[in-house]
Amino acid sequence: MSDPSIPVVDVRDWFGDAAARARFVRGVGESLADIGFFALANHGISPEDTQRAYATAREFFALPPATKAAYHRAGAKGQRGYTGFGTEHAKDAQAADLKEFWQVGRVDVPDAHEVHQPFGPNLWPDADVPAFRPVMSELYRGLDRLGAICLEAAALYLGEPADTFAAMATDSDTIVRVIYYPPTVGAPPGAVRSAAHEDINLITLLSGATADGLELLRRDGTWMPVHVSFDHIVVDSGDMLQNLTNGLYKSTTHRVVNPADASSDRYSMPCFIHPRKSVDLTPMASAVARTGGVARYPSLDAGSYLIQRLKEIGLG
Repeated sequence: MSDPSIPVVDVRDWFGDAAARARFVRGVGESLADIGFFALANHGISPEDTQRAYATAREFFALPPATKAAYHRAGAKGQRGYTGFGTEHAKDAQAADLKEFWQVGRVDVPDAHEVHQPFGPNLWPDADVPAFRPVMSELYRGLDRLGAICLEAAALYLGEPADTFAAMATDSDTIVRVIYYPPTVGAPPGAVRSAAHEDINLITLLSGATADGLELLRRDGTWMPVHVSFDHIVVDSGDMLQNLTNGLYKSTTHRVVNPADASSDRYSMPCFIHPRKSVDLTPMASAVARTGGVARYPSLDAGSYLIQRLKEIGLG
């Protein structure tokens, strides 16, 4: 077992008796309200499944550049298929992130489903990496299920109905992003694997990466490395959940730093749990009441917020 540097909650508690479920809810809520991060233990996604997903990722990102580029969809704003190296950057960052990635939208719905209308249906590299579609689809399903559990617990901690947040993500454009960070030899000055940023969505579930590098910003301004293995999935709250809860749940700044060994690479697979684009992100009345009585965040819908943020990070 790894020794996470952030709070850990056990998913088995969610399925236990009333006291166990209350312990899970308290662990999720207190963590999101305090540092915005926690780790899931006994989450049900086996290390073998995670390793299989990384093996297929390696197979894809090892393809020739021209082959990978053929899976880029113009106009999809990076939300489907392949996005090349050095395209995305953190909001207000001067240098592009040192990464390339593939994004998977909702699986198990028809290509004509409304969730695919803005960016098109999923792309799959079936001809080049046949295992990619089944392996990543299975990972998507597992992370999506875990995300719903976390959102239910987050609502219950606030005294809200269990489905308050989870229902927002039903049939939404939740994304699994498969990221490759190549060796950093010859990187431009100031460029890092992923510059300091906050996530856009409701919550993010991050499968154990193949190397360290993730750090979160403490309240005292120092950076804390987050060390986890495949035994844990890291969860953090994003800007949309922070907006809905009027800041009660924190969207914490985090980054991925360059390795000491510039010749090593890193793979990562975050799952961004998004609300449907029509969801109103106006701060909830109950959260406003618990945070001083004044709405500190704007009223807007999730679709508008997403497009605004995609422009800010170079994908718009």
